[in-house]
Amino acid sequence: MSSPDIVSTNPVLDRAMKKAYSRIVPLIMIMFVLNYIDRVNIGFAKHELELHAGITAGAYGLGAGLFFITYAIFEVPSNALLERFGAKAWLTRIMITWGIVSGAMMFVQNTWMFYGLRLLLGVAEAGFFAGVLLYFTYWFPDRFRGRANSSLYIGSVIGAVIAAPVSGIFLSVDNFAGLYGWQWMFLVEGGASVIVGFIIWFFLVSKPHQAKWLSAEEKQAIAAELETEAATKRAATGTTEPPSRWRMLLDPQVSLFCAVMFAAQVANYGITFWLPSVVRSLGDLSELQIGVIAGIPYALAGVGVFVAARFSDRTGLRRTTLAIGFVAAAVGALVTAVASPIGMIIGLCLATIGFKVAAGSFYAIPQKYLDIRLLAPGLALINSIGNLGGFVAPNVLGAVEERTGDPAAGFLFIAAVSALAIVGVWRMRSTPKNQFGIPDSPADVGPTPATSPTATVTRN
Repeated sequence: MSSPDIVSTNPVLDRAMKKAYSRIVPLIMIMFVLNYIDRVNIGFAKHELELHAGITAGAYGLGAGLFFITYAIFEVPSNALLERFGAKAWLTRIMITWGIVSGAMMFVQNTWMFYGLRLLLGVAEAGFFAGVLLYFTYWFPDRFRGRANSSLYIGSVIGAVIAAPVSGIFLSVDNFAGLYGWQWMFLVEGGASVIVGFIIWFFLVSKPHQAKWLSAEEKQAIAAELETEAATKRAATGTTEPPSRWRMLLDPQVSLFCAVMFAAQVANYGITFWLPSVVRSLGDLSELQIGVIAGIPYALAGVGVFVAARFSDRTGLRRTTLAIGFVAAAVGALVTAVASPIGMIIGLCLATIGFKVAAGSFYAIPQKYLDIRLLAPGLALINSIGNLGGFVAPNVLGAVEERTGDPAAGFLFIAAVSALAIVGVWRMRSTPKNQFGIPDSPADVGPTPATSPTATVTRN
């Protein structure tokens, strides 16, 4: 990720942000690269699990989705523990334990072992994504946060680009040292997360005031900017009362955030888990060829996410960027389901770019909307409910494939859900209503005069 280039009137804050980007964001991106590889490598092993463990398309879909059940259950408690133990200890703990469980997938011999390990992986990984989003709110003010958030999705794109050919190479191995290629894939990729988790522990810093590489003046600049934003949120509601978690649960905007994220995750995991199977259906391809072709949509998506993040941060058009992503996902999924082989590849590329842009653009909106004191449970709630889309999508696509024999047929479901999400996007707000029930400022109207004395633009 490049350093932020937003111009402000506070050179100390700008300097602090450049340091934070260069020290914090690369570490998080590395974690997300490995996270994405370990989460989706079962997509590449689908055919081998069917051959060697007797797992049908329907059972595969259920097992792929079970991860998200335990992930959702333990998401909110995990974020609470992150606040208690600190981001450094908790995020690296999550990484090490998910690596151990992912590596244990090499021992799968039947459907029930597959189900059990997917459930356990959800427990191990719960809170990672929402925890990083919370972590970024400790470091990056709103106008710098869009590009920080997008680094997570660029990391996942890099992970997908790496996972596709590397998994193809592993799957091409036939019974080396008594193990099949898919077993080596889980062992090596899971083991890498364990090793890197221990290494990153020595470099990650939980909060700005603990960073030895920031000067006292830079630490104060970050703290002052974040406090200004928190005060602006409190003023927007017209009340000084402590925020209520129950009121947050009943807030229609929070429900809308959950619904839109659910749609994004339907597209995300529906495409991710079935992309190798769709590529396999194009013809007589080797495992390595399937991996290389499957990596192309993610390479293009990485460019799309980077461009969208810069556009979103520079213009403040958060909802517009989000809507464009869902439009691309819907059109791409529709083309994949109905087109010829060449059209399918084009559709896969467009759909992958779309869901990555949508997911990468989304969280800057609730991060700004939620009171600072509700960020931990709020982001965890949105992410946990939204991630249930990862349970629904593979189950629906698995059932459709079993009925039709066509792995691309289920993409019509992805197209429909993405189209419905566009409606929800235009109902979203990035600022809460004040005591009179009127939004403090219109959402998605581009740059406006800032409330902070250190900023030249605000982000809606």
